[in-house]
Amino acid sequence: MKIALMNEFSQASKNAAVLQELQAVGAEQQHSIFNVGMSDDNDHRLTYIHLGIMAGILLNTKAVDFVVSGCGTGQGALMSLNAHPGVTCGYCIDPADAFLFAQINNGNALALPFAKGFGWGAELNIRYIFEKAFSGEKGQGYPPERKESQVTNAGILNQVKQAMGKDFLQGLQSLDQELVTTAVGGERFQTCFLENAQQCPLKDYVRSIIAA
Repeated sequence: MKIALMNEFSQASKNAAVLQELQAVGAEQQHSIFNVGMSDDNDHRLTYIHLGIMAGILLNTKAVDFVVSGCGTGQGALMSLNAHPGVTCGYCIDPADAFLFAQINNGNALALPFAKGFGWGAELNIRYIFEKAFSGEKGQGYPPERKESQVTNAGILNQVKQAMGKDFLQGLQSLDQELVTTAVGGERFQTCFLENAQQCPLKDYVRSIIAA
């Protein structure tokens, strides 16, 4: 599985610590990790608004399979990512959240609070979150006897979101293009996207923004 980590400006200083734990779990479980957001306070500046655009692009072009995002409380990233078609983001503060989201909701993104409650032992909590989020088969339900209804409802919710939203490419084109330009402006994001995104009109559009 290809997993992207993205930090915005308020929590960019946490990137190295979070990346270290994600890479450790990724190595154990044979996942590829891409650090596509801010790596420190001096990096290409992003807000949680940009994280949503980035996640939508990476997931809808299949450049990655899963996105780990966050902000101070995690709530802004959660709302921003879930605003985009093709992104199903869960809020996660502990390993139980990660396990239940993977089994019940079977989404493709997480939003974590990187400031609130991020104190002593935070690196352990983050590691255990990643272990539960990415190990084993997803969508198995919890408790197991409720799997059928949970899988059905998760699928229906995805259909509702798709029906209620614009086509993703049309949505991006209707945004203030400066938002999109900033979102795709990071070098590591561009490398991940250009090397892994499947060929489609969305890729052509993003490539034209990068080349401009």
